[in-house]
Amino acid sequence: MNNEALFSEIDEIFDEVIKIRRTLHSLPELSFQEFKTTEFIQNYLEDIGIKAFRLTETGVVGLLGDLSRETCIAFRADIDALPIEEQTNLPFASKNKGIMHACGHDFHTSILLGAARILKKFETRLHVNIKLIFQPGEEKLPGGALKLIQNGVLKNPTVVATFGEHIDPETEVGHISVSGGTIMASADELYWVIRGKGCHAAQPHLGNDTIRATTALLDSLYKLSDRIRDPLEPLLLAVTSVNGGNATNVYPSEVKLSGTLRTFNDDVRKSALENISKICKFIANAYDLDVEFNPLLGYPPLKNDIALSNYIKDLGIGLLGNTKVLDFKPKLWAEDFAFYSQKVPSVFWFLGTKPKGYVGEIFGLHSAKLNPDELAIKFGIAMFVKIALTYQYVQ
Repeated sequence: MNNEALFSEIDEIFDEVIKIRRTLHSLPELSFQEFKTTEFIQNYLEDIGIKAFRLTETGVVGLLGDLSRETCIAFRADIDALPIEEQTNLPFASKNKGIMHACGHDFHTSILLGAARILKKFETRLHVNIKLIFQPGEEKLPGGALKLIQNGVLKNPTVVATFGEHIDPETEVGHISVSGGTIMASADELYWVIRGKGCHAAQPHLGNDTIRATTALLDSLYKLSDRIRDPLEPLLLAVTSVNGGNATNVYPSEVKLSGTLRTFNDDVRKSALENISKICKFIANAYDLDVEFNPLLGYPPLKNDIALSNYIKDLGIGLLGNTKVLDFKPKLWAEDFAFYSQKVPSVFWFLGTKPKGYVGEIFGLHSAKLNPDELAIKFGIAMFVKIALTYQYVQ
């Protein structure tokens, strides 16, 4: 299918896909609570003749192609929303108080449903089966990707490659960004509790100065990266919450901290966690109190397969034009698509959603005012359909 014919097919269903996107946007659901979203997706797939089933309580998997084949490729879209109160004033803004599709998952889902609609029409042309993964819980650990993998999403038929795209509000519509290698960081949640004997501030010898112990802990944590890593290797340790005490003359018996650890390197990640534990023991001994450290391991680094990344670049150039395919600068964001990339060759790229020629303030991902240009949906659909029809040439 040439580009003109492809975009003609997309134009025929575009109004329908926009309606889907706006419906999903108005009814967002939090991670692992996407019950109505799941029902909507499954009903739509079945209505257009695509076999659809569930491997987890929420989320849907669909299959396209000759089901006698033993292998397939997978397209993934995430379906959950965020605990954010929407401030866009759109006519189809969230009806669910305190919940918003502020990361574009309504875009991702509607794009993949649109692609599915077109691919079903041309199913007999497919030389490879397509597994459609509408995944729950991308925004919350342990991540829906991990749960689906544990429940067999990469089997029956066996997935040989996974593809995913994400909106990018900072890049203009009609562009994509992709790079091979590690493009996103691991992300672990960090939690500490410093416990001691509370006492009057005028009698510190009768208890524990948990506040001073907290400042010593913070100082040691922020010096950690200088000691354990190559200066050219990124390591981010951020303490973002400190809570303890509510009086001017009392040392609290407990102080709680939380934060995040991010790196592109699993060895650095492991070393950092081990050294944080050592620091906690040192502070506990130095201040004669307890320091409890509870890391919640999150997503691994996301590594794009080099060959698949080059394939997406070439496909994008052929579809959008040579100047419309950009290199993606790695970021210390995190994505549970990384779990797929650990198991099979995978590629994750970014889809521009900034209105053409726009020069005003950009509201980025997780903003309460995020409002991507819906025209980008056409290009998102086109990428998936083109992959489905051409992947045979890179096997």
